[in-house]
Amino acid sequence: MSATRFTVKSDAHTDVVDITEQVREVIPADAEGTCTVFVRHTTAGITVNEAEPRLLGDLSDALGDLVPDSGWAHDELDGNADSHVRAMFVGPSETIPVRDGDLDMGTWQSVLFVDCDGPRERAVDVVVTD
Repeated sequence: MSATRFTVKSDAHTDVVDITEQVREVIPADAEGTCTVFVRHTTAGITVNEAEPRLLGDLSDALGDLVPDSGWAHDELDGNADSHVRAMFVGPSETIPVRDGDLDMGTWQSVLFVDCDGPRERAVDVVVTD
């Protein structure tokens, strides 16, 4: 097993960042098994999809359309209920097969970090197991 943590910086309140290369860089060359990518924050998530810039913008817009910015009970506590709810739809992790020391994904698949309460710097964990 190997475990690594790196940081990702977002530039907008809802931002999608392609972290595929950062994940690939920390996979041991001889790894075979699975790679779990996990974000340690309740207002961010991880997903696998195409990293085409218009699609990333569409995801940000869709999350905004799906979850209104205000009107939530949790806002009385810290004003970011929308960010928590959006992150729940994305989920905190993805598990991806690893073969020959690389992510075994489809041609158009990328590992995407979704920040729902940015801009911020966030921690992402990558654990590779046999």
